[in-house]
This record gives sequence, C-alpha cells and structure tokens, in this order.
Amino acid sequence: MPRYVLGVALAVCFLVSFVASAPARMLALLLPEEQVLMQAFNGTVWSGSAGRCMVRTAAGYLHLGAVQWSLEPLSLLLFAPRLELSSAWGDQRLSGDLVLRGADGIDLHDFDAQLSAELVRQVVPVNLRGTLSAQLQSLLLRDNVPVAGSGRLVWRNAGWVSPQGVLPLGDYALDFDQPAGDPLQGQVLTLSGPVQASGEVTLVERSYSVDILVRTERALQPQLAQALSLIAAPDQGGYRLEVSGDI
Repeated sequence: MPRYVLGVALAVCFLVSFVASAPARMLALLLPEEQVLMQAFNGTVWSGSAGRCMVRTAAGYLHLGAVQWSLEPLSLLLFAPRLELSSAWGDQRLSGDLVLRGADGIDLHDFDAQLSAELVRQVVPVNLRGTLSAQLQSLLLRDNVPVAGSGRLVWRNAGWVSPQGVLPLGDYALDFDQPAGDPLQGQVLTLSGPVQASGEVTLVERSYSVDILVRTERALQPQLAQALSLIAAPDQGGYRLEVSGDI
C-alpha cells in the first residue's frame, strides 16, 4: 500500500475517532451564545449532559437546570442542530425534540413541559399560583413569535394572590392551532373548579387579543370581583375580559 494512502487512511480514522468522542463542552461552540447558555458539561457532544442551562426568551432567561441530550449527527450538516432534550429543576420539567434555527428560531416537536405559574410575572404584573403544563405536537418560533404549531396549555390548581390570601380558581386549558402562515387561534376551556372561564385567544404576528368570559354558579368572592371589575366589564352574570396589545 502506498505511504500516502496509508497516511490518508490513518488521518480519516483519527478524525472519525475524534469526532465520535468529542467532549460535550464542544456543544457550546455549536449553540448560539445569545440564545442558549450551558455550563458544567459531561459526556460527549452526541450524548451528554450539563449541570446548568438557560434559554433566552422574550421575558428574559429561563432556567432549565440540569439537562441531558442526544444530538443527531446529520443535523449538523444542515446547520440546524436537532436534539432530544430533557431537563429538571425542582418541580420544573421539560422534555422533547428541538431544532435550533440560528439565533432567532427554534422548532419544538413532541414537547412536554411543566412550570410554575409564578413565572407569568415575568410577562404580566399579576401574582398567580398553580402549575402550568404544555403538551405540544409542534411549535415553530421565529424571533420569539409562534409561526406554526398545535398543542394544549393547562393551568392546574390555579390561584390568584389577593391581599387576603390565595383565592382558588380551578383548572383551565388552552387548546391552540396555527397552520403555517395563519394566525394562532386558541380556545379557553374550564376543566374543573368554582370559577368558570371560556373564550378565545388570537395571536397575529406580535399582536394578541383575548376575549374570555369569567363567571361562577355562586357570587364571585368580593376580592376577585373587585379585581375583575378593574379590567373587565359585567356580562351574563359574570365578567367579560377583552384585552389586546403587542408582545
């Protein structure tokens, strides 16, 4: 065998061995630093973990805690890393497949998440309690705005913190669907609880509108009725909340 052929063969073997065993910390070179921050790596690029991970959102960085992943090698050739990801931070849980589309895009597939409702305070100035969960068949985000997807968001053990304490509300769901190129349309449903809520949510690019009717079989608790009267109008024995704006 000619020496140059042997040299090329050895170089290829070395390269394959290096790539196959590339340390997990090299993943930081592939991820957009302005979107994802990871520390305390372990394992390899293809199957590894990090002790700390944060993802930038429109409301700031979301702490994911410890994460584990497996990376699809061929996705790197398309410059769109595809990972199977799971994370845990206290009661917070995330798992699913994601594709990174540069600094301003991410695709989520078969994605499940559980978060504290207190995180809503990062977006709107309300003090809520309960657990938020999401079951997403798919969700495509571009510049932090949904452009396509479908799934369900659930708010369990919902509560509103009043000056007199936490007022229990119930369990609620938002089923949404957004074909590519169309607005996001969501339907608000009450799963259980003393306070009934129903209505629609629409998102067109960055402009949103909310139309929800809130009512109960019995009279609303005075603190909740007073709070609703500041942001909603009396309607059908309850209160109709109509809000619109930009995110």
